Amino acid sequence: MAAAVKTILIVEDELKLAQLLLEYLEQAGYQACCLHDGDQVMPWLGRHHADLLILDLMLPGKDGVTLCREIRSHSDVPIIMATARVEEADRLKGLEIGADDYVCKPYSLREMVARVKVILRRMDLHVSHKMGQPQLGNTLFNVNPAKMRISVLGQPLELTPVEFRLLEHFITRPNIVFSRDDLLNVIYDDYRLVSERTVDSHVKNVRKKIHSHVPDRELIRSIYGVGYILESDATGY
Repeated sequence: MAAAVKTILIVEDELKLAQLLLEYLEQAGYQACCLHDGDQVMPWLGRHHADLLILDLMLPGKDGVTLCREIRSHSDVPIIMATARVEEADRLKGLEIGADDYVCKPYSLREMVARVKVILRRMDLHVSHKMGQPQLGNTLFNVNPAKMRISVLGQPLELTPVEFRLLEHFITRPNIVFSRDDLLNVIYDDYRLVSERTVDSHVKNVRKKIHSHVPDRELIRSIYGVGYILESDATGY
């Protein structure tokens, strides 16, 4: 049976760029749709399925940051954020709100299509590799790899795909100290150029989400000058 065609939603107010990107994605075998106003996005997602979003930061109506937060409140669909802003603060801000990748304009259309392929292939490989495996459980965490879901004390965590890979890595490898570079290789396998401090941002977000259910314990511990560890007494292993 042929694989289902993936649908990419482009949210971009530069009409020429949006059309060119749509054509490149369709040539690569994807189905692509364009929206040009941020206020159109949530209603569209309520009626249609998207396998990945390419989301511009500066949009009429709702901006990309607001949309990313709204989408992440109920969905882990991969999001690539695009912006003309090049400052590292904006890059980290995009990652902190749940974007899976961050591309600065002007970007190569071929590069964007390549990034889309990498993210979707990684998602497919991750799910197919985990299909049929039992849930990984302990007294605190429960991991369902096939559905990319993790719960703590029975309460599901709303994790982005990057956050899922990060926390799953810690849970299944307790008592090991991982450097930031180690963790970058876990959460990104496409050799993108990002700062090691990006890991700090993701760890901070994961900690915050865990803390809402387990407020009295710091489960992921910082090792000064080295990296991070999840100790076995935190997982129950």
